[in-house]
Amino acid sequence: MPALASFVCGLIFGAGLLISGMTDPQKVLGFLDLFGAWDATLAFVMAGAVAVAATGFAIARRRAAPAFSARFLWPDRNDIDTPLVGGAILFGIGWGLVGICPGPALVNLAGLSLPIVVFVVAMLAGMIGQNLFDKNLWRRRAAAPRAIESSPLPSRADG
Repeated sequence: MPALASFVCGLIFGAGLLISGMTDPQKVLGFLDLFGAWDATLAFVMAGAVAVAATGFAIARRRAAPAFSARFLWPDRNDIDTPLVGGAILFGIGWGLVGICPGPALVNLAGLSLPIVVFVVAMLAGMIGQNLFDKNLWRRRAAAPRAIESSPLPSRADG
């Protein structure tokens, strides 16, 4: 049942992207062109999405348990760290250069457009590369020698 619920949610999300025109990179780039021919429609789409999501989260928080899972999986972190900021910067650069982000790219993949296919392949390569980098980083941290805590040597002032 969770797989079916995820599939239906993905279909609704994809349909929303198509209906709103957010699968069109030119529309997104028009929104990002603040000093040119600015297209504000993306702001209205975002506001509508935030309103729907806020309502859904408010309803979910009142429930004792989720409908298709044993327990809620709420985020347990709220800190802002270097990987989060770096990822946000990379996402913003990619979005600004191409006018498309992962959700619309997957929707547009159905058209088998070569630029979209290249974008998705590059996105997947970046995800795999980040995953390998992260695993390697944690492996190196685990293997690094730890400083042994000991009492400080007495100084001459200690007598």
